[in-house]
Amino acid sequence: MANKKLIWWRTAFQLKGSVITAIYKRVIGCGCFGVLVSLLYYFKIPVSQPILGSVIPSIVLGLLLVFRTNTAYERFWEGRKSWGSIVNTVRNLARQIWVSIEEISPEDKKDKIAALNLLVAFAVATKLHLRSEPVNPELEDLMQHSKYTKLKMMNNPPLEVAFWIDDYLQQQYNRNCLNSYQLTAMRELLNMLVDNLGACERILKTPIPLAYAIHLKQLLLLYCLLLPFQIVEELGWWTGVIVALISFTLFGIEAIGLEIENPFGYDANDLPLDTICHTMKRNINDLTSLIPSTRSHRESQN
Repeated sequence: MANKKLIWWRTAFQLKGSVITAIYKRVIGCGCFGVLVSLLYYFKIPVSQPILGSVIPSIVLGLLLVFRTNTAYERFWEGRKSWGSIVNTVRNLARQIWVSIEEISPEDKKDKIAALNLLVAFAVATKLHLRSEPVNPELEDLMQHSKYTKLKMMNNPPLEVAFWIDDYLQQQYNRNCLNSYQLTAMRELLNMLVDNLGACERILKTPIPLAYAIHLKQLLLLYCLLLPFQIVEELGWWTGVIVALISFTLFGIEAIGLEIENPFGYDANDLPLDTICHTMKRNINDLTSLIPSTRSHRESQN
């Protein structure tokens, strides 16, 4: 219990992953403006205008912020579901390739391992594609050099990797190493990978409408600037502090929405895509260390 309390306090004051660094200048600015209004009120200048509270009802601003945050989190969660589906589909397709495709010649096992590495390459290429990064040596270790060179010239590297996997499956079908039902099942899994790629691209290329983002920022700024005139009569010199606290709350909620609406980057609140890809690579390595019972039986007979 004591450890949980310690973690709670540590999290509450943690800067990494928070939005404080993104909003502190605006919060300080609003607080200083509140102090200025307090100073004017102290010198008997008629700045107290409680009626300004009806200009932007707090419930309207709150609903806009909730809608903004929910929309951003929906994008974040859809991205996480798509990557979760990529992980599961890679595992299922890798298992089917490793177990179902027969090995006729000694080179077949190497070809199967190369195909499984292409599944990991698909995930890595998807990660780089979503981050608008070029093909890098992280992919070179997962494929032949000729494929790596060709991949660097592609506009959509994950689709090219998917094509190579599909081409491998078709070759194995033509060699009678798998039947038509197995080929259909594997291609359905491959289609799921491409579908998840498209879902991630939809998130990336469909930002929050600009007019909505601009209008929300304008309302936030207007609300925080009008707030000191509403409360200075009751709070006096505390106006700046209270305005800073309220602006910290409002700007923070809006900043959280901005932080998570594109979940594919390197921010602390983005999806851990590097870790996810490394996990898939370890899963494939573990799988290739296993020997299917049919192959084990065949080897024992030989």
